[in-house]
Amino acid sequence: MNNYLIANAAIINEGRMEPGHLLIRHGIIERIWPSGQQPTLPDGTSWVDATGKWLLPGIIDDQVHFREPGLTHKGDLFTESRAAVAGGVTTFMDMPNTLPQTTTRELLNEKIRLAREKSLANFAFYLGATNHNLTELQGADPLMTCGIKVFMGASTGNMLVDDPLALDGVFRIRKLPIAVHAEDETLIRQNLDLYQKQFGEDIPVEYHPMIRSAEACYKSSSFAVELARQHQTHLHLVHLSTAMELDLLEDPGPVKDKRITSEVCVHHLWFDDQDYADKGTLIKWNPAIKSAEDREALIRAVADDRIDVIATDHAPHTLAEKDNPYTKAPSGAPMIQHSLPVMLQFHHQGMIPVEKIVEKMCHAPADLFRIDRRGYIREGYHADLVIVDPDDPWTINPFNILYKCGWSPLQDLTLNARVTHTFVNGHLVYDNGIIDQTVKGQPVEFNR
Repeated sequence: MNNYLIANAAIINEGRMEPGHLLIRHGIIERIWPSGQQPTLPDGTSWVDATGKWLLPGIIDDQVHFREPGLTHKGDLFTESRAAVAGGVTTFMDMPNTLPQTTTRELLNEKIRLAREKSLANFAFYLGATNHNLTELQGADPLMTCGIKVFMGASTGNMLVDDPLALDGVFRIRKLPIAVHAEDETLIRQNLDLYQKQFGEDIPVEYHPMIRSAEACYKSSSFAVELARQHQTHLHLVHLSTAMELDLLEDPGPVKDKRITSEVCVHHLWFDDQDYADKGTLIKWNPAIKSAEDREALIRAVADDRIDVIATDHAPHTLAEKDNPYTKAPSGAPMIQHSLPVMLQFHHQGMIPVEKIVEKMCHAPADLFRIDRRGYIREGYHADLVIVDPDDPWTINPFNILYKCGWSPLQDLTLNARVTHTFVNGHLVYDNGIIDQTVKGQPVEFNR
């Protein structure tokens, strides 16, 4: 393993930006010096000059769909982790709706085995809940499993959990966070039926946020919050999309002290319903992208700490799949390669300080899931690090998109900040466009 001295960086960590130098040895952050002290270069150590650049902890994305096993024509653990490290993401947490669905400990262990062989980033996997697998969920290892995923009121295959007894059993499990996709299926079906009667199968996509409405989100989210408070469970509400749901959240405070935590995705902060006219089904996600007022409320909630985590819900589909009438076009889009540069655009626009972005994309997921020695720039921590040039504009185009599906809903967008280096466990996996595929990531461990 190579050792590195990162010199002359602006280190952004724990609410501060301070100039300094950092030594990586044997995969660990061994020492951090303030800029006034001159570091020495140990034998066998490579020098990385970060003058004019920012040094951040590696991004931790707590919600992705890398499509392996079973859906690898869309993406796989190698291709999507390659895109991740190119965007500064050093750890991802993958969802269970693959083929087969990850609803047993045996299938979860098989995913870990595949990731050890293929993933360039560190990894963890959710165990999916069904109406019939409570014993599997109760037996999950909290030291190796990031959480339990519940599709509550929104069906994915046979993973809709709508049996009251099953839900009660899941919410009695307190050793793991319960990550919930909350949309009320009954309301959605009623809305869909209304628009199908008017338009048939080819419903204009701009009606998506009216079909998967704010009311459907709130009804399901509020029920999840009620169950979590009843059983004193750690509920993690993923991909919030409405201003209405913000009323369900706890007061701002340290994420490690909260019972009800929340996540917002980059696309719900970047797009609003006016973008359907140009982007069409490329920005069809579940939950739907909603109004400009919702988007603005979500941005404010990030800034004032009501929302805890920023993630992607990275969910690639092929362009052929997306190029279908509304009712047949799948929901989801790729985002992980571009999440950090897009969020840094909010900083350049004066909307969210870069220190807050680091908090929501690095520190908060580490604290929320109790990840062992990641998510911060601290001596003794794993050297998961990202160097960013904050002022090197570039444009997203087909030649620099690394997703297996080959496209992005952000194509032709020019961004100010560029990721130049990504270190995973001290290994320089991404260096100015060159990706070293020889060293793989590690399974994340949790302090629970």
